[in-house]
Amino acid sequence: MLPSGAGLAERLEIAAPPHLQCRVCVIVPVRNEAENIFRTLSALANQVDYQGRSLPYSCYEVLLFANNCTDASADIAHYTTRQYPGFAVHIVERVMPPEESYIGRVRQLLMNEAYYRLRQLGRGQGIIASTDGDTQVSPTWVYALMQDINNGADAVGGRIVTHRSIVTGDYARTYHLRSVGYRMLALQLEDYITPDPSDPAPRHFQFYGANFAVTCQAYARAGGLPPVRTPEDVAFRDALIRVGARLRHSPMVRVATSARHHGRTSIGLANQLAAWQSMGQRQQTMLVEPAAAVEVRLLAKRDLRTLWQRARAALPQSAATVGQLAARFAVSAEWLQEAIAQLWPFEFLYQQVERQQQEEGLWQQCWELTPIEAAIADLRLRVAQRRYPNRS
Repeated sequence: MLPSGAGLAERLEIAAPPHLQCRVCVIVPVRNEAENIFRTLSALANQVDYQGRSLPYSCYEVLLFANNCTDASADIAHYTTRQYPGFAVHIVERVMPPEESYIGRVRQLLMNEAYYRLRQLGRGQGIIASTDGDTQVSPTWVYALMQDINNGADAVGGRIVTHRSIVTGDYARTYHLRSVGYRMLALQLEDYITPDPSDPAPRHFQFYGANFAVTCQAYARAGGLPPVRTPEDVAFRDALIRVGARLRHSPMVRVATSARHHGRTSIGLANQLAAWQSMGQRQQTMLVEPAAAVEVRLLAKRDLRTLWQRARAALPQSAATVGQLAARFAVSAEWLQEAIAQLWPFEFLYQQVERQQQEEGLWQQCWELTPIEAAIADLRLRVAQRRYPNRS
């Protein structure tokens, strides 16, 4: 049965049944993507495995929802599918009322439909894969998703890059690359200090609507896609973390997306690019946590994992040990003791610690923000010291 909850059982009700061998349902929300949709669908129609052999169309299908389009998006989608006989693209055209014509609602209807179709076939490990109408998946995208799920992941966040052929603005590109570099270096440091067994290196930090996938079982456990306007992908990732799903951030699952500065939502890459372009024009420095703060937090996360493991094994731990760890996180010892006792999934526990840091505000008083260029240089040094510990 479908996941329960207000609105989560609603779907598009596509009449044509899935192929009996279908394992992956790819959802594509579309609004006025006439310039992009041919490339989007062509990329999906030309999927191969790692040896370059074409994937059979019987193993995956596409669900495309043309929502409130005022251009030729749907016509071009129909035209494209006719170029690939046997390629199953189910196109739904609908005018949604204003209160429902937002990306979170559209993606929710698509994912519920994909869930229903795969469960119809009895595929608990069937894969609901999400991309966007302005995005082109890599040739091995579907195959890479299947490999990650086969290797034990409940959900996969893929790598998203912007089209190199599209000029995003010098400042936006520079700030974007610095932001990605900072976050990737922080992840590399984490992989040395406290690696996640379900998400081994190499990995990345992204889990966004243009490139993620989830099994039917994990989708149901998480309660479906949360009914939020935006960012629905972040809310869904949080829901997966809350139920202890194994998240993989795979560098092999890659897409290229548009780098437009005018977004369809108030939050997203397009709006962030526009903000960075504006910051650059004003010569405004990007400030981030210093590398030392990143390392202190990761060392504390490593020790939190140890306490969490002891709590899950019903082993005693002293109040002094918890108090010392709480001081390192700059949160109250009483709160941390209670949080550990809840026996939440570990990544959810750590997420709550980060939120508590924000709420109590002591962590921010301990660490002054620094220019991102300095933080990147320091992170590179700290990663190199752990990678090559015997070098002077």
